Amino acid sequence: MRFTVYLERLLPENMRHLAPVEQVFSDGPQQIRRWTLLSTGAAATARLRCLALASLGRWQMARLAGRMAPLLAAQVERPVRMEFILIRHAPQERMPHSPSRHHQGWRLLPGGGWEALAGQTLRCQVPEVRQGGLESGRSQTGRLLLGYGRSIQVGADGFGLHPDQRWRRCAGLFEAESRVTDPVAFLKRLHHKGRYRAGRARAVLDRLKDGLSDWLGWDVAQSLERGEIAAQWQSTPRARQVPAMVALDIARHTFDAAGRLGETDPLRQPGVVLFERMGAWCSTGRQATFFHLLDGWFPSLQFILALDAGARRRFPRHLLRQRLPIPEPQPRPAPAAPRRLPRGAVLLVDLDSRLPNLVLMKLSRHFKAQGRVVELRHGINSLPPAETVVASCVFHTPVSTRRVEVLWRQYGPALQLGGSGVDLRLRLEPEIEALAPDYSLYPELGDRALGFLTRGCRFHCPFCVVPIKEGAPRQVSDLDGLLQGRRKLILLDDNLLAHPDAQRLIEELVRRGLAVNFNQTLDLRLLTPEVAALLRRLHCANSAYTRRNLYFSLNDTRHLELMRERYALLQARHKDNVAFVCMYGFNTTLAEDVARFRFLRSLPGAYVFVQRYLPVLGGPPPDHRRLFDDQADALLKELVRIVFRQNMKSMETYYRWLAIQYAAQCGRIHSELVETLFRYNARPRMGRFMARLEALCRLSPEIGAT
Repeated sequence: MRFTVYLERLLPENMRHLAPVEQVFSDGPQQIRRWTLLSTGAAATARLRCLALASLGRWQMARLAGRMAPLLAAQVERPVRMEFILIRHAPQERMPHSPSRHHQGWRLLPGGGWEALAGQTLRCQVPEVRQGGLESGRSQTGRLLLGYGRSIQVGADGFGLHPDQRWRRCAGLFEAESRVTDPVAFLKRLHHKGRYRAGRARAVLDRLKDGLSDWLGWDVAQSLERGEIAAQWQSTPRARQVPAMVALDIARHTFDAAGRLGETDPLRQPGVVLFERMGAWCSTGRQATFFHLLDGWFPSLQFILALDAGARRRFPRHLLRQRLPIPEPQPRPAPAAPRRLPRGAVLLVDLDSRLPNLVLMKLSRHFKAQGRVVELRHGINSLPPAETVVASCVFHTPVSTRRVEVLWRQYGPALQLGGSGVDLRLRLEPEIEALAPDYSLYPELGDRALGFLTRGCRFHCPFCVVPIKEGAPRQVSDLDGLLQGRRKLILLDDNLLAHPDAQRLIEELVRRGLAVNFNQTLDLRLLTPEVAALLRRLHCANSAYTRRNLYFSLNDTRHLELMRERYALLQARHKDNVAFVCMYGFNTTLAEDVARFRFLRSLPGAYVFVQRYLPVLGGPPPDHRRLFDDQADALLKELVRIVFRQNMKSMETYYRWLAIQYAAQCGRIHSELVETLFRYNARPRMGRFMARLEALCRLSPEIGAT
């Protein structure tokens, strides 16, 4: 979640150079002054520093309290006390019907500690305000508040979102060595992103380039196209450079704070900008032009700035008349009355299926044959009262377990519960199992059929439910019973190639000209030349039938050369789509994982889909004790360079898991792995993730190798 705020009130106590009186930045109950001018001096500096600290959360305060207390306290033996009233925006940080004003505060204690102020101790008296403690501060896209002091110097941070990002944004008010965004690198980054995709980066660059060209005196767009931007920037007088650096730094952080909520114009992001002694880097004669530039680029930002007397006299009067609206909370909608099902109706609950649930489809056919009304619901939200409730839980995960508990509390004896997530031996009654599925229960299936030709597997892999649940391979259905006139089939067979008549069954699929999705993968070790020839003729597809696809599994490194030999039978080309589902997190090492990915990358047309091991009911727990060895760093460097042409999103999930395990077991962060993880996706979440890894590193001696 991102946090966007305006500052409405400040009440300091025991703050050096500041009287303990309330400072108000609003103009009436419904609007904030967009531009607030302060006189330069020690009091203005102290006030701006107080306001900057309103952007911090618990994470930052825990690290900065010891530094801040001696810097801010008028009397070092007494606590520094600060209260803020912030204006919050929906939907970024509050529900539409919640109050927009948020009242919070904290105390810096002598000795370096700190504490949040309890609601009953807050002193500002404002109606319709929500009192609350500090939020965590771990969202580094959050609470857009920027502070600039007298010294403006360029830094190189790689555009990451660091755990201390909120502090970095306002550190210029406290530290002369604070750095702003490299303007040339930022413009190049926007230009590069905008060339390949119309989106936020292109929108921001389009907004910036005209005003920036006028300010700098040369065409920014042309310089970017020609690759001359660095040379042009170096030739620009510093009097024009430095204010442009500040404006582009504001643009960079506004762009980051906008996140990925679909804004067509990220520079309209609300937030606060604080300037202290800007005359040190922008001459009085240029300030009016600079303010107009900021006004055009950032129409929703609140500016609070300290200016000397001459600069205040020359400040554009029409800007001082601008106001920003304080959003009104919307009326809370009346709760909808729960809809009751007709008497005798059956509520079917699909708790966690990723595909339409075949068992519920057969039960629906059974109950409808009795003349009963059947209604299907997914998950546990907004479930109606019902006399008969039948639920299916496929996975044995903490989320599914919590959903089961909710169902038991809500329905009690009326609930009938089954599925692999709760009981591996529970079966439908034979007469229900023999019924055709009720396809009307899942209309999204359209013209696709779903079911099993065979069940069971001859192997006994310890991580799999099939040996316990299904037993040995056997045929359980025929195509006529499965298809019901359809031409597409999602086949759920556990290991079709393990059945003695697998070749005959696949021949029939080919003869009928069906399109087939082998949803649970095929066993490449069991592929024969005859079956491979049939698969080349069969229209194998993904489950949505949007493209040709074959699915195999590769859960260890024991038979790689046999797999290479069998794969050659398919005569796959680089343009083909052959997915290999690779389980991780069971008992393989990082070296074995990398060996599998390296092997798959060498096969034409192959790509990887990684899937984390989730213990089956009664199954063995994951064993990560051998995950890392003394070659772990080199292996991680190799891993991030093994790139597949598709489905790298699942690899990002694996990278995330590896980064967590590495921090917990090795007590340090693998920077290259984390940077690769966030290079293209979810970059605003990088800071929060880094904070989590840092916490794991601190705990690693206690956690050990779990």
